[in-house]
Amino acid sequence: MPRDTQAQHKEVGQDDAGAADLSGLRARVAALNARYRHHGATAVLRGALGDPEAGRIAMVSSFGAESVALLHLVAMVDRATPVLFIDTRLLFAETLVYQQEVAERLGLRDVRILKTDRETLDARDPYGALKHSDPDACCALRKTVPLEEALSGFDGWITGRKRYQSDGRAALDFFELEEATGRIKVNPLAHWSREDVQAYMDENRLPRHPLVREGYPSIGCAPCTSRVAPGEDPRAGRWRGQNKDECGIHFVDGKAVRQGAST
Repeated sequence: MPRDTQAQHKEVGQDDAGAADLSGLRARVAALNARYRHHGATAVLRGALGDPEAGRIAMVSSFGAESVALLHLVAMVDRATPVLFIDTRLLFAETLVYQQEVAERLGLRDVRILKTDRETLDARDPYGALKHSDPDACCALRKTVPLEEALSGFDGWITGRKRYQSDGRAALDFFELEEATGRIKVNPLAHWSREDVQAYMDENRLPRHPLVREGYPSIGCAPCTSRVAPGEDPRAGRWRGQNKDECGIHFVDGKAVRQGAST
């Protein structure tokens, strides 16, 4: 058989195998959503963290306004769950202090702080102006890239996203598939309302992020987060005045990941 024909057959075989793997993952995500459709957040977490077939699962947390609720749930299931925290070097000082306090309070055993190295920042954003000139590129440099590197060692990750937070999250389900990476995203609080989160934090006497009482119901990097006026959408203070409402870590190839939503 000619060499180019052999190569062509090998490539086709690889494509077929990849398509089969992807099809299997889609079916698995659909089955998970069907299985847990009427279950709560704790059951979803136990299923994700306790299923050997799920592989290695990490939680990604901003330690923001509502993060402590899911962090507490995860700690109740398994305190050794890896928790990935992205320090963009532009966070509020209050967030950095709060992160340490919450981790200690909940007994989290494996908090991993992710940062873009200084050499890369100096090369790509030497004057720290990227956040103003190109916020998407800034988010990619300081958040998306270091997170993707950290997640390369995991088969899935837990997020704190909820349907009520934005129109782009309105169809959020418990499980999603990132087709580009093959990783499964777990959203235990997808169906929780803001009132559910507040009630859970009250009932469990969980510490609040200090900026919440100062008018920040959604907290990101300091330069791109502003106070929210009464009656405004809770995320109105994120990238105010710009056509942007996501940092990019929940996008693949520039598109919101929603493949896991059940029909």
